[in-house]
Amino acid sequence: MEAPDKKEIRRSVLAIRRSMTDRDVLCRSREIFQRVADMDAYRKAETVFVYMDHKHEVMTGEFIEKTLSDGKEVAVPRVEGDRMHFWYISSTADCTPGIMGIPEPYAGEKSGRRLRRADADETALMILPGLAFDGERHRVGYGGGYYDRYLAEHPLHPTVAVAFDEQLFDHVPCSAHDIRPQVIVTPTQIII
Repeated sequence: MEAPDKKEIRRSVLAIRRSMTDRDVLCRSREIFQRVADMDAYRKAETVFVYMDHKHEVMTGEFIEKTLSDGKEVAVPRVEGDRMHFWYISSTADCTPGIMGIPEPYAGEKSGRRLRRADADETALMILPGLAFDGERHRVGYGGGYYDRYLAEHPLHPTVAVAFDEQLFDHVPCSAHDIRPQVIVTPTQIII
C-alpha cells in the first residue's frame, strides 16, 4: 500500500482533531505540557517561543500562563506577509485573532500596547505545532512553510513539537526544506 501524501494526512488529522471533545483536548494538552515542563530544556530556558492554539490543536493557553508565572519570557508568532516573527507577550490577552483566525500578538496605537519583537533571541526554547509526525521526527505542518522558513533563518533554537498520539504515523512524507524538531512530546511518549 502506498504511503499517504501530505494532503491526505492533513485531511485525516484535522478530522481526528474535530472529533475530539474540548475536555479531551484540554486533558491531553495538560499531560503534554506537564512532560514539557519536566524537561531540562524547559527548566533551563529563560524564554519560550510558543504558538497560540487554534481549532483543537494542543492547547497552549495554560502553558503560556504557567511559563510566565515561572518567571520566563514568552513570545508568540505573528504572520507578516510570507514571514512569521515572534513577539514577547505578558499575557494571552495581548493576542487577538489574526490571519486565518489564529490568535496573534496585537500592538499598535489602537491597542495601546507596545510589544517587543523577539526574533533575535535564538536561545529560546521553541514549541512547535504540527499536524503529523513520525518516529524519525519528520513533521507535516499546515502547508504554509512558516516554521520551516523561520527555523532556516534562526537555526539555533532548541525545538520541541507537541502532538496528540493520533498525530503520530509510521512515516510522513518530507521535503528537503522541512525542518525536524529535536523532540516530539505526546501524552504518552517523548521521541528524541
